[in-house]
Amino acid sequence: MATDVVVIGAGVIGASIAWELARQGRRVTVVDKTGGAGHGSTSASSAVVRFNFSTLTGVAAAWEAQFGWRSWAEHLGCDVGEPARFVRCGIAMLDVDILPRSAYLPLFTDVGVPFEEWTGAELRERIPGIDAGRYWPPKRIDDDRFWQETSDTLGAVYTPDAGFVSDPQLAAQNLADAARVHGAEFRFHTTVRGVERAHGRVTAVTLADGTRIPCAVMVNAAGPWSGRVNELAGVGADFTVRSRPLRQEVAHVRAPAGYRLRDGIGIAVADLDLGTYLRGEAGGGLLIGGTEPACDPLEWIDDPDAVNPHPTMAVFAAQVTRAARRLPELAVPHRARGVVGVYDVADDWTPIYDRTELDGFYVAMGTSGNQFKNAPVVGKFLAAIIEQTEQGVDHDERPARFVGEHTGLEINLAAFSRKRPFRTENSGTVLG
Repeated sequence: MATDVVVIGAGVIGASIAWELARQGRRVTVVDKTGGAGHGSTSASSAVVRFNFSTLTGVAAAWEAQFGWRSWAEHLGCDVGEPARFVRCGIAMLDVDILPRSAYLPLFTDVGVPFEEWTGAELRERIPGIDAGRYWPPKRIDDDRFWQETSDTLGAVYTPDAGFVSDPQLAAQNLADAARVHGAEFRFHTTVRGVERAHGRVTAVTLADGTRIPCAVMVNAAGPWSGRVNELAGVGADFTVRSRPLRQEVAHVRAPAGYRLRDGIGIAVADLDLGTYLRGEAGGGLLIGGTEPACDPLEWIDDPDAVNPHPTMAVFAAQVTRAARRLPELAVPHRARGVVGVYDVADDWTPIYDRTELDGFYVAMGTSGNQFKNAPVVGKFLAAIIEQTEQGVDHDERPARFVGEHTGLEINLAAFSRKRPFRTENSGTVLG
């Protein structure tokens, strides 16, 4: 059966793209090797919605996207059953030398992101029980220097409109259901075997069961498997930015009593000073992740299907002990508990939303674990690129531009080009 567009991947990014293209009237088929929407990397996301990026484009995209999260049911525009819930808890970005306030506060001002600047005293007042000490740089917990006391203190920048999505997998399912309302078809437990091409253009996708789906457009949103899909399509030779799979662990523990404020959820903390971040969970839990400090080796992998799916005590202890340095009342359990995910990480930690050298073949890859927050707008980004390119405009020469529905801000989508220069200013962290 022919379709207009095949989207490979039904995570929150692929589902967003399918929804946007389907509601524009295109016939869309989504294929995914897992058993349902959001069952891959999305299910392991911390789903943090933050705005502290190092580029104007990054801040503008995240700020536009948060309007979608805050009014999620209205954003979807149709009944999808139980909607995912956005929890507006605010985030305190602790001061750190590698990302000083001067690097991103002017961007907040330009975009219109509300913020508060806190001193060390204000940080301690707003987050009860927090240690405001400055410990930079992050150190391994088996390094004696980790335990050294400090007389230096740090403050923070607080963004009250930040927060997290309570159930990232449900958010992807909501998008998939909304796409179905507009006629999209989803095929799960389905593996792509090949991409057919003729005269420099994609013509069909073939599946492992022998099914052939003719199409005019394909979108690779396969997450950590996106590199394999590119190989099947024979694309990537002109990419200046590459991506590869990275295994990540996030710990789940009980939050200390002093941290649990209204509704049992306190202010989230981005702590690059110690190399960790934390946010509350319903029921008094605390989610703790790492910010990829230089002292920790990154676990790059070759085969996403062969990853150990269980949290390890070494990573768990490192993350929770660092968080306990910041929240001294936090207990460090002796048994690891958490989730494991695999993210498709770009060289500069910025996604690639673009066309490729194969006409009709587009990519939404290298999302680096930090693009969940932008799911409400990523579908619109790809729709704009596809619409312009399919009308004969060279996106490489005349990049598509997106104007935010809520903010009126114009975003030059060249920022996500596969051919962009390497960006050394990015912080190099998943952070949610």
